[in-house]
Amino acid sequence: MKFRFHVAALTAALLTASTVFAQTPAAEEPFWAKGRPKNPTADKMAPVPSFPIPTPADQLPIAKMKLPPGFKAEVFVSNILDARSMREGDKGTIFVSSLFAAGKLYAVVNNGGQREVKTLAEKLFLPSGIEYHKGNLYLATPKDIVRYDNIEAHLDKLPEPVMVYDKLPGDVPHGWKFIKVGPDNKLYVPVGAPCNICESDDRYTKIFRMNLDGSGVEVVASGVRNTVGFDFQPKTGYLWFTDNQRDWLSEDLPEDELNVVTQPGKQNFGFPYCHSGDFADPELGWGKNCSDYVKPAAKLGAHSAPLGMRFYSGKMFPAKYQGAIFIARHGPWNRTQKNAADVVVAFPDGKGGISRVEPFLTGLVENNQFIGRPADVMVMKDGSLLVSDDHNGAIYRITYAGK
Repeated sequence: MKFRFHVAALTAALLTASTVFAQTPAAEEPFWAKGRPKNPTADKMAPVPSFPIPTPADQLPIAKMKLPPGFKAEVFVSNILDARSMREGDKGTIFVSSLFAAGKLYAVVNNGGQREVKTLAEKLFLPSGIEYHKGNLYLATPKDIVRYDNIEAHLDKLPEPVMVYDKLPGDVPHGWKFIKVGPDNKLYVPVGAPCNICESDDRYTKIFRMNLDGSGVEVVASGVRNTVGFDFQPKTGYLWFTDNQRDWLSEDLPEDELNVVTQPGKQNFGFPYCHSGDFADPELGWGKNCSDYVKPAAKLGAHSAPLGMRFYSGKMFPAKYQGAIFIARHGPWNRTQKNAADVVVAFPDGKGGISRVEPFLTGLVENNQFIGRPADVMVMKDGSLLVSDDHNGAIYRITYAGK
């Protein structure tokens, strides 16, 4: 399969990236560059923009993907710019969020046996956080959370959104969301660090939860730099979350994390003082002891950018995957040697830790360039696994038919 990326598209992508990420006068450093070392290699590094137009279906990297024996990847839907988080409605609608490149909310529907992408809303402010619950869709931006009631009955014209909560800080740096309703019927919402590395006030570096009407806000976890993926373990109800660690310290440190909350409101996971459970920050870690913070259940690689994650609860995949965690790793932008850009599986050990992490979907790094970047995973009702790829503007479906 031959991949073509026109010069015009690349130029547009770079212009988009510079506009969105900087949003500051030329003389001022964009937030992602703060802490960058003064050397020619680092000077060339910047966040990897999504393609400004979706990759045509016949150019998507399906043939490049590697999976364990018996698994198959196919294009679920293409032409869905900047696809990020996914949720499945009661009637089979797949709701899809986006982020920098699109600012849209989508629905994938069945139209006469063919999948169709409908744009439900656009010109939204980094609308990556979505959750479907009892017929309603919650949508979170860096500044607020709204709810669209009975949404599957209003796919042609959305109802007026109901404001749920409007007191989020609103920062762009790590302000985009991943949200989920927990087994306690509360909405879980993170607020990341407003920086690469800094001390911040009590509004930041936390996972909060609230009642579904926005009342009763309380802290679930502290010391969380930037989580954009979490799920609740079916057997225990514990919240597990991925967390992206600081940039510009080293190409190989610190490692990103998979964590578990066992004592809501009482645990601190270290940021900004301790990274990866055992590495004190060289700027802010003086006088701190990593033993005072919760260690990660698993380390997921330096700058691997773990995003969406889900416990597998379907019936299609082999028994070994029951209760395992599928994790989308977006891949590093500030590392010379590109890696990750894959889906891995973490296997809980039954003791609050992880026994091993295995590759699952690989093959999306070619000639040290990303040809795809998984952003989220979602277990469908039929047991198959959807994988969103914001880089190409597509969603893939993974099925298992046996060896």
